[in-house]
Amino acid sequence: MIRLLHLSDLHFGTEDPGVVQALLQLEQQLRPDHCLLSGDITQRARRGQFAAAQAFVRRLGAPVMAVPGNHDLPLFNLAARLFNPYGNYRQAFGQDLEPVLDTPRLLVIGVNSTRPARHKDGQVSAAQVQRVSRRLQQAAPGQLRIVMLHHPVRAIEESDLSNLLIGRERAVPEWVDAGADLLLGGHIHLPYLVPLQGSQPERRGWAVQAGTGLSTRIRGAVPNSVNLIEYDAGVPRRCCLTRWDYLASQGFVEVERSELRLSDL
Repeated sequence: MIRLLHLSDLHFGTEDPGVVQALLQLEQQLRPDHCLLSGDITQRARRGQFAAAQAFVRRLGAPVMAVPGNHDLPLFNLAARLFNPYGNYRQAFGQDLEPVLDTPRLLVIGVNSTRPARHKDGQVSAAQVQRVSRRLQQAAPGQLRIVMLHHPVRAIEESDLSNLLIGRERAVPEWVDAGADLLLGGHIHLPYLVPLQGSQPERRGWAVQAGTGLSTRIRGAVPNSVNLIEYDAGVPRRCCLTRWDYLASQGFVEVERSELRLSDL
């Protein structure tokens, strides 16, 4: 059984200390094999905020794979945004903005959907779409195949349509056809699960959105939340997605569990 903890939008600089401790306790309780962090690690991409994020990551028991979000680029430091937009991110989380995690039963492909020229909107290029598709096509038969980026590819609220990834019309069906099981995202602080369809009727995938893991910048009445993904390469292929919400009196509690049927290999 592979166990993955999906975190997003931690927004260090606006983190709630009580939620930080509760999430560390949850991670110790769940003992995931990997933590997947889908961007907006900081609020304003400052060195001190990345240092706080680094300190948090070091306290996790599982290795962390991350991609940047739009808040991980400087907003007010225009010189840094123009000439070294990922400088502080790279110093904290490594040079590779699009890392790949490849194990016998897991393939996670990171995609950098941020653009320094854009304030918040995300985008994928044709080259990125092709790179991810080629890598998915090389996946081993028993691997759970995940694409992780910051910006969402599907919305459940009309107000979020403007936040969707630019280039998703091409990327989503091509990635699903190439074998993607899950597309992980964040950005809008709203957790949900939406089915995805490839161009072929037998191809299906799932868009998995995480809420804000630690920030006080919650969305209305939606609490801090994270996702647990569990996968066992049986026949038929399935994975389990569990959402954990933070409740002030109890810490993180399990609130929703979904059994996902994955496409046959």
